[in-house]
Amino acid sequence: MDMINFFNSDPIAANICRDILKVYTTLAHNGFITGTWGNIGVRYENYYILTPSRVSLDEMTEYDMVVLDSDGSVVHGHRVPTSEREIHRLIMNGRVDINATIHTHSPYAIAASATGLCIPPLFEEMTQLLGGKIPCTSRYVPAGSHMELAETTTDALGEYNAVLLRNHGAFCCGRDINEAMVTCQVVEKAAQVYLTLEGKTDFNEIPSDYAVSERNRFLTRYGKE
Repeated sequence: MDMINFFNSDPIAANICRDILKVYTTLAHNGFITGTWGNIGVRYENYYILTPSRVSLDEMTEYDMVVLDSDGSVVHGHRVPTSEREIHRLIMNGRVDINATIHTHSPYAIAASATGLCIPPLFEEMTQLLGGKIPCTSRYVPAGSHMELAETTTDALGEYNAVLLRNHGAFCCGRDINEAMVTCQVVEKAAQVYLTLEGKTDFNEIPSDYAVSERNRFLTRYGKE
C-alpha cells in the first residue's frame, strides 16, 4: 500500500509520520543532522516507521516515511528505508521500553565517539534520562555493514538509553519521539562537558547507586511529587 492510502486508512500512523518529520526538521535546524546523515524510527503497534534513505530535508514529506514489520520487511511506502534501519529494528525488538530511536551526527557526539571511551555519568540529566553513562561501541564498523553495525550498536547500548558509534555518531532512545529528541540534546551536552574534562583527573562521577535511584525516580515519580 502506498503511503497516501495508508494515511487515509490509519490516521494514527499518519500523525506519527508528521511527528517524525517535525522532529527531523528541528534536529536538522539545530545541527544534529547534516544533509541526509541522521534518521528516526518510531514503534507503532507491531511495526516500525522510519525515515527514508538519502532524502534531504528540503525534499522530505510525511509521505516519504517507510513502514517495516519486526522482521525488517517493507510493508508500506515507496522509498528505501534508512540504511541504519537494522539498528532501529534491533534496538526496539530487544527493548520493549523503547518506542523511538534517533541517530544523530552532532559535532560533540562525533568527537566523543572518536575517543572510543564511554562518557561517565557527570550530571543529573544523564542519570535520569539515560540511566547513567553513555557507552561506546567496541570498534569502528563501516556504515555499509548494516547488520554488523546494528549488532555492535545494540550490544553496546545494553540497558542504557544512548550509545556512541565509534567514529560515527550517536543513537538516542526514548519512550516516545519527544523523549528521544531530548535524549539527543542530553547526549550532545554530555559529550561537550566530557570533552572539556577529558585528560583531567579531578572531576567526580555520579555514583552508580545514585544513577540507578535517579533513573527510577524519573520513571516513576518525577513530576508527581
